[in-house]
Amino acid sequence: MSDPVLRLVEVSKRYGGVRALERASFACAAGRIHALLGENGAGKSTLIKVMAGVVQPDEGRLLLEGQERRFAHPQEAVAAGIACIFQELSLLPDLSVADNICITNPPRRFGLIDRKAQRRIAQAALQRAGAGDIHPLAPVASLPLSKRQLVEIAKALARAPKILILDEATSALPAAEVKRVFALLRRLRDEGLAIVYISHRMHEVTELADDCSVFRNGSQVASFAAGTRTDAQVVEMMIGRDIAHAFPPKPAPAAAAASPALEVRGLSWAGRLHAVDLAVRPGEIVGLGGLDGQGQRELFLALFGVLRGVSGEVRVDGRPARLAGPRAAKGLGIALVPEDRKTDGLLLPMSVNDNLSLAALDRLSRAGVLQLADEGHAVAGMMRRLAIKAGSGEDAVGTLSGGNQQKVVIGKWLLNTPRVLLLNDLTRGIDVGTKQEIYALVRTLADEGAAVLLYSTDYAELIGCCDRVAVFYDGRIVRWLEGAALTERALVASALNLEEATA
Repeated sequence: MSDPVLRLVEVSKRYGGVRALERASFACAAGRIHALLGENGAGKSTLIKVMAGVVQPDEGRLLLEGQERRFAHPQEAVAAGIACIFQELSLLPDLSVADNICITNPPRRFGLIDRKAQRRIAQAALQRAGAGDIHPLAPVASLPLSKRQLVEIAKALARAPKILILDEATSALPAAEVKRVFALLRRLRDEGLAIVYISHRMHEVTELADDCSVFRNGSQVASFAAGTRTDAQVVEMMIGRDIAHAFPPKPAPAAAAASPALEVRGLSWAGRLHAVDLAVRPGEIVGLGGLDGQGQRELFLALFGVLRGVSGEVRVDGRPARLAGPRAAKGLGIALVPEDRKTDGLLLPMSVNDNLSLAALDRLSRAGVLQLADEGHAVAGMMRRLAIKAGSGEDAVGTLSGGNQQKVVIGKWLLNTPRVLLLNDLTRGIDVGTKQEIYALVRTLADEGAAVLLYSTDYAELIGCCDRVAVFYDGRIVRWLEGAALTERALVASALNLEEATA
């Protein structure tokens, strides 16, 4: 590696009795893409928060271009040329795209915000981020999660950084947009930027990174040139043990005679869903494929009773289902794990216990009074079952790692013993070890009789987890894939609605 533009030397950070970083060192060079690898809770997020001035280390030094620096707050890091895109998006949904991109330093004229100049800055940043199709005056709330992620990248580029840090910046993006982001990052690297890239998708690291550093338990355990270690070796460094197969084995195909647990006929909604037909049998995991924004999210919301004006028929266990709202869906045994756990799945300031019991309060109450002993027993059992790592059940769920937060979202619904599970991008931003645990859990739930409908932006996940995959295009199912036909090539071709997909 050439002389590092940014170096952290023996940095330590503790939160109470929890050790987030322990004498951790890291260095990245200009004109290089440096992958930062490790399980959730390994210290990666705390490390980049130190770089970005979000937190101050208890011990250690930060050197920028050879000069020791200490950032008291994020604006000092931005002024020094460090821009960070965190896994938790920082956008304000009720403001426009342009407002968000320029929010920290809007252009002014006569003391007022210059709206025309702000729009020009936003358009230029969006264009540079490969998101020129996003209108700068569009409300952020109107954009899907994948588009919001691109706005976050544009916001960082508008600050003209020397060092760009991305924490799972592609986790919400479909494959086509990931390629656009990769092309952008390579161009920025060639322009001389130092790029720190965090991802739990090993194929992304293999394709993109020049250098890699692996963290475990708050410390760096290895640093090496990309391509000099196998994926299995890297994952073993990350988790401190050898890895088993990524996906649990699939059972024999479900008997065709088995009655569907969930059946959808002619489901349509607001020009976004068009005559969708599908059935999921007990014990089956059915995947939803296709590019992001092709109706998969709307199908989940329709089945969970969120959307109004839905036409068509839904049957649960053979009986017509009237999905008047989420409460009705829950009463029918339907559970939804949403794509954005922090916004839609959890109450972050509340405790792990409160979040786990939230969807089962009626089952844990008598005469409208919550039975604390029953709640404690149920919550403790679920924490053991899912191996949720927390200091105690009274810890705020927002303090947990991303993988453990996702386990809480899943556990919240498992306390209701659902018959139908709707899983929306279940492992987004989750480390390799926790992914394997979740894959095994989903297969176990199916083996116990649940019907699972799973949407993922990760083709390998659809192939490895699902018994069949329905590929969506423009709100319609354009192809079913299963068995030997379920390949990445077929998924991509079907997602683009190419003729070769049906050949």
